[in-house]
Amino acid sequence: MRMATIEQRLAEYLELTKKMKSYEEALGVLYWDMRTGAPRKGLETRAEVIGVLSTELFKLSTSDRMGELLAALTEPAAFESLSRLHRRSVTESKKDYDRSKKIPPEMYQKYVVLASQAESVWEEAKPNNDFATFRPYLEQVVDYQKQFIELWGYGENKYDTLLDAYEPGMTVTKLDAVFGALRETLVPLVAAIAAKPALDTAFMNRKVPTEQQRAFSEFILKEIGYDFAAGRLDPTTHPFATGLNPGDVRVTTRYIEDDVKNSLFSTIHEGGHALYEQNVSPALIGTNLCTGTSMGIHESQSRLWENMIGRSRPFWERYYGDFQRIVPAFADVPMEDFYRAVNEVKPSLIRTEADELTYNLHIMIRYELEKRLMNDELQVADLPEAWNAMYKEYLGIEPPNDELGVLQDVHWSGGGFGYFPSYSLGNMYAAQMMDAMRAALPTFDADVAAGRFDPIKAWLTEKIYTHGKLLTPSEVIRNVAGAELDPTYLTTYLEAKYKEIYAL
Repeated sequence: MRMATIEQRLAEYLELTKKMKSYEEALGVLYWDMRTGAPRKGLETRAEVIGVLSTELFKLSTSDRMGELLAALTEPAAFESLSRLHRRSVTESKKDYDRSKKIPPEMYQKYVVLASQAESVWEEAKPNNDFATFRPYLEQVVDYQKQFIELWGYGENKYDTLLDAYEPGMTVTKLDAVFGALRETLVPLVAAIAAKPALDTAFMNRKVPTEQQRAFSEFILKEIGYDFAAGRLDPTTHPFATGLNPGDVRVTTRYIEDDVKNSLFSTIHEGGHALYEQNVSPALIGTNLCTGTSMGIHESQSRLWENMIGRSRPFWERYYGDFQRIVPAFADVPMEDFYRAVNEVKPSLIRTEADELTYNLHIMIRYELEKRLMNDELQVADLPEAWNAMYKEYLGIEPPNDELGVLQDVHWSGGGFGYFPSYSLGNMYAAQMMDAMRAALPTFDADVAAGRFDPIKAWLTEKIYTHGKLLTPSEVIRNVAGAELDPTYLTTYLEAKYKEIYAL
């Protein structure tokens, strides 16, 4: 029997990865449906279905044939003969294969079913302020995470292996240094603002009908370049974006009648994620590179659009008239008052509603708690107390209940440990990207003030979006800014913006 050629092995590998992407897309639709209105009585069965399909996908990714193909394609001579795209695809698959192969399929299926059930239980427990019901599910999720860490192996800190899954190359040592430097700037700046007279923002609690919020959300998504022919907007409990493929990228938001700011900025945030996914190169469709390169880079786009563009003065100079037209409850509020209100700095209990300055402190709290959980320094049963204590220490406020405290985020229910630091990394990447974009586009502020987002979107597509996962996070930031990640861009941006707003 003749040996298969490299071309034949590559073709088989690509067919296998395309099949895996098909499973991922199907699972993406099922997850989206669960979070956007699937009948409650069907959720337990849906969790089982997700478990079965996820396990089939897992088996494909860790099959003996996948291992044989990767071994052949990563041999030096064969690897060098591959195109840049195929080398990157094989490298990513090999990393995932080596990691996943260490987990028994039966164990993985049980975990997926548990995580899906835990998310549904969390959705019920959160509004009922019922940590006791959610606790046994979270304990099992945490236990599985610890077992996975032991199977995967780790270096200096057990938490490192979880960080690497979301932001390749990130470690506790690096994050501790970055967060430490950020905290040194944020704390005195927040204190200086606290000493100033509070802004009058009572008008932000005026009731706005859901239909008006939905209308403005759809309007602003179209304005920034979101393609509704390749997506849709739906309500949910905890907003998210789902990129099934560049032609089907769905966003969600949350409508609260006396808090229009919630849906407004959730929509723009998820729209930032969606712009990334909708503009990945068609050449990557069907490969494991047809997505964002890391959660930190992905968050850079949601935070860039939400905060650095969506909360900027030029943005509201252009769109406040449209906002007042669609939301007449704000007809008598001056634009400058509204601009300052959406940029108010005030310690708050809810991460997703936090201002730009204090937001990173919310992330640091979760980061510290996750480290302690994974290193057996904290038990799930003690999470509410530890959570409340850290909010008191970091933000000077204490949650009155678990709904506003430890139950507020969906991430832990689905096993998303190691994910939260991506949000702060995203802020850092975004600030550095904005600096480079302003240099490349001298008319940036004028373009935003005129609602001209095509040049901005085109620049981001060329530098970031089109590459999908073809570039590593480090390569992306170097491609954009010509340098590695530098957190000082974020502190410079925050100091300049908020010293102006608060006349410091």
